[in-house]
Order: sequence, then structure tokens, then C-alpha cells
Amino acid sequence: MAQVNDLSRSLTAFDPISTLVVVVEMGKASWLVSGAVPGVERQPLKKLEPDATALLRLIERWRNEAVRAGRPISRIALAYEAGRDGFWLARWLIARGIEAHVIHSASVAVSRERKRAKTDRLDLAMLMRVFLGWLRGERGHCGMVAIPTMEEEDARRPSRERESLVNDRSRITNRMKSALARLGIRGFKPHLRKAPERLAGLRTAEGTGLPANIIEEFRRDMARLALVRDQISSIEKTRVERLERAPDSGPHAMVRLLARVIGIGIETADMLVREILSRKLRDRRAVARYAGLTGSPDESGLKRREKGLAKAGNARVRRGLIQLAWRFLMFQKDSALARWYRTRTEGPSGTRKTTMIVALARKLLIALWRLVTTGEVPDGVELRPAA
Repeated sequence: MAQVNDLSRSLTAFDPISTLVVVVEMGKASWLVSGAVPGVERQPLKKLEPDATALLRLIERWRNEAVRAGRPISRIALAYEAGRDGFWLARWLIARGIEAHVIHSASVAVSRERKRAKTDRLDLAMLMRVFLGWLRGERGHCGMVAIPTMEEEDARRPSRERESLVNDRSRITNRMKSALARLGIRGFKPHLRKAPERLAGLRTAEGTGLPANIIEEFRRDMARLALVRDQISSIEKTRVERLERAPDSGPHAMVRLLARVIGIGIETADMLVREILSRKLRDRRAVARYAGLTGSPDESGLKRREKGLAKAGNARVRRGLIQLAWRFLMFQKDSALARWYRTRTEGPSGTRKTTMIVALARKLLIALWRLVTTGEVPDGVELRPAA
């Protein structure tokens, strides 16, 4: 398999004499822009309104300054930290001939002082230092985030919206159950479709009906619950329809292939493909690291301990994989991965199941990554017949 650039360093030779380097500290109200202009001793700093066109004019002005100083510019490299603005600016600049990069915020080393000074100017100077190190091809300065297309970003929206709606459904249901528990009522299921009709028949532990205000509150909550339930159903129906119309290539083919694995549904397959499996990750270690399923050792001198999961990756993938690992043990009992798990957890000296399920989730993720990239079916895994 061809090696993929992990974006930990630049693979393009860096010539400081002909390269204009720009970093941007993006805020809600303003942007602070700094540049390393060849032939200019000072390091210019400019505060702008959040306007991409104004940024482009500023870059062009600094390019002209370098040309007047006898340093013609052949490359313009710009970087900003990943944040609330996302990737639209990078795509906009790339379309206009600017080499734009997005710095992974967690990859930038900061001072460990308890009370370190922090201002936009200091942050901008730090970004300039790490970006120059990255451009020189040195590892360890910072890492870049892969810039997705608008279509790739949009493809993740249904899965993320559904996750948010499911959380809303749980929140509303739990709030209603808590209110009923305070009245001594247990066993009522407010999420059922016929629940509004059964409200009048409920009796508290004191033998009375529900108070008027609680009934009104419950009816409003149940109306919200019905709306959320309909929206979840609409997302799931639309996804299936789009998948049927989609071409049998790219991420769509990955989703179809994953959905053939018994125990994996369309929702889980779509989430895994859109969030991680369709990304161009370097190897299996990068796959596990992106999901946050790698360990975080703490070693110093004679001290050796494991602090648990790094949790530095995609939380959606990590949560989904832990749930999928439990489900995998139910539906793929004869697979090599399920046997591997059972041999290490059964018996009096077996490892805790909740600890080993994380290791199983990591192995399962790597096996699914190989399945969609190379077609290698995990040992013993049963597939549904191809449609």
C-alpha cells in the first residue's frame, strides 16, 4: 500500500528567500495577521475585519513589498489554527492560488508554566514559529489538518444531526422519568407513541392523579419528543434513499460493504466511513490514533504506568466503536476477534471485560479499515449476501 503523508511536516522544499509566510489568528470580531516578508527586516502585523478579500489584499501588498526589496515571490504559504471558522477560508484561498494550511490546535506545544501570558499577539508569534518549522520539514513543531471538500463536510451532517437528535430524545425522556419518580411513579415509558393517551390514567404514590402543571409540561415534552422522533426517522429514510441512488464507488461502496457485515447497520457504517474510514490515513497506527483508542503511557525514571486512553481523536468514532464492539460479540461469536476477546476475559484470572472491550474496539476498527481499503475480510466474520 502506498504511504500517505501524515501532514506532520512539509514535503516541499522551503526557500525563505522566495516564500511569503503568513499566519492568521482568527477571532469572532477581528483577524490578526502576521507575515514573514523576504527582504523586509520587520515582521509586519495587521489587524483586519473578518473579511477574506481584505486578507487577500494584504497578502498582495506584502508580496509587492518583497518585490520592491528585490525578492520576487514564487510561493505564498498561509496557516491558521483549526477552530470555529472551519475550512472555508482555506478552500477559498487555495482556489485563488494561495497555499493554505490548517494547524491542528492540539499539536502545538505550549508553555507548561502555571500562569503563562496569553494574548493574540503571543499566540500569533507562536504560530509563526511552529509553521516555519513545519515548512522546513522538521517533525514535532505542529501537525496539519486535512482540508475536506465541501461535499465531504456536508456528507457528515446527517450522521451528526442524528446523533444530536438522539441525545435530545434521551434528555427529554430522562427529564420526564425524573419528574415521575418524584411523584412515586415508575415503569411509565414516555417515549411510546401512546404515552400521551395514558397520562390521565397515571396515579401518584398518594393515590391522586398528576397535577395540572405537570400534565401540561408533559404534553409539551411529548410533542417535542414526537417531533424529534419524526426527524430521526426522516434522516434515516433519506440516507437509505440516497445510498440506493449513489454510484457504487468511493465512500458509497465502503458504506455498502460495511453494511454487509452482520451486526453493522447503515447508520454505523455511514458514520465510520464519513468520519474515519474514507480519510487517507497512513497506517493502522494512524487509524487507531485518530479514533483516540491508543494508550497514553507515563514513564519517567523508574516510574512506569498507563494513564488510559489518549482520547485525543474523534469522540464520535470512539463512542460508536465501543458500542459496536459489544454488538460484534453478539452477532459474530465465531469470528477470530470474538474468540480472542473471550480467551482473555474468561476464567478467574481473566482481564476485566470493560478493559478488554477497548482493545477489541481498536482491533475491530483496524480490521474494518482493511476491509474497506483492501477488501480483506476479517477471519471468521460473516457477511450478508450482496444485494
